[in-house]
Amino acid sequence: MRRLAAALLALAGLAAAGCDSGDDESPEAPREVTKTRVQVVEGIGNEGGFDPAQIYERLSPGVVTILSIFENGAALLDEDGEGGQGSGFVLDSQGHIATNAHVVTTGQGSSSERASEVFVEFSDGNRVPAEIVGADPNADVALLKVDPAGLRLTPLRLGSPEGIDVGEPVAAIGSPFGEQQSLSIGVISAVDRNIRSLTRFQIGNAIQTDAAINPGNSGGPLLDAHGRVLGINAQIKTESGGGEGVGFAIPVSAVRRSLRELREDGEVDYGYLGVTTLVLWPQLAERLDLDVRDGALIQEVEPDSPAEDAGLRGGGERTEFQATPVPTGGDVIVAVNGRKLTRTDDLADVISAMSAGDKVELEMLRDGERRTIEVELGERPDNSG
Repeated sequence: MRRLAAALLALAGLAAAGCDSGDDESPEAPREVTKTRVQVVEGIGNEGGFDPAQIYERLSPGVVTILSIFENGAALLDEDGEGGQGSGFVLDSQGHIATNAHVVTTGQGSSSERASEVFVEFSDGNRVPAEIVGADPNADVALLKVDPAGLRLTPLRLGSPEGIDVGEPVAAIGSPFGEQQSLSIGVISAVDRNIRSLTRFQIGNAIQTDAAINPGNSGGPLLDAHGRVLGINAQIKTESGGGEGVGFAIPVSAVRRSLRELREDGEVDYGYLGVTTLVLWPQLAERLDLDVRDGALIQEVEPDSPAEDAGLRGGGERTEFQATPVPTGGDVIVAVNGRKLTRTDDLADVISAMSAGDKVELEMLRDGERRTIEVELGERPDNSG
């Protein structure tokens, strides 16, 4: 097993000789040297198996508690006990920290407001102010920046969306109910979940876990057996107000894209087509006499959207089928840029991964005939669905 490697990065110059004051007996006054201690963690899980104690011992110093102060001068704590208090994790030696957007903002979409002050507390007791580099309400991801001088930083590595399988063991570290540096473990219960964002658009491909996720865990990492971040813990489904074994994490694919664009531009640019669709299933495709099993049946086309400009057609009269109201007569999109749509790789997921200005080729069925059209995606509006 490879050992923990520690690197010391000097952020200030070495002590310099004092200037001549004309007094030969004046002592030299050395400057204070401030350093950042960066711990690079490698080798977790290399011998196989899932070792939560090792994950916690080596990576918990990279998980932080975040306190947000809003205009009224107090921490915003909603009825679930969070909102202005949450978790986050260190990304690099420069002091960048990932968390949820809802930890450092309040409100929805374009009406959201950022915290006036944000503080980050580390496991060794250091509490420092942080700057909000950017917040992405569509993915519920935010990027913070602290001055790394004098801090001990343990960056966590982002994992890969490949190989995220149901049943895989995972660990969550965070500050549930303000109880800092808490560990919970479980498995991936499901993938390809849709969860709410801070806009009307949903977050696709979310990870469901039975690792205990409670208010205050928001923004903390969901880690695999090798200590890699699979997602950012974001939500729970509950009737009692506490974790009941149904927690959700923003998938690492969305996290990676969001953090990259926030670091570069301070915001994230999402493509927008402007349709509401229903994902086909085999019996519905047969009921509508379609010669495909998978695709996106267009229910509605948003006014003044790229879809309307391209002439895409929504459904008309609705019929009830298997307890689902189904609009009939709409176009069925079956592929985007040659990539066939499926129930787990649907139209919303594909378009969400693109940016405004991207040109996409849509393969679709209309009145039983196949056709292909090109559409230039617009910019996702703040207050549209």
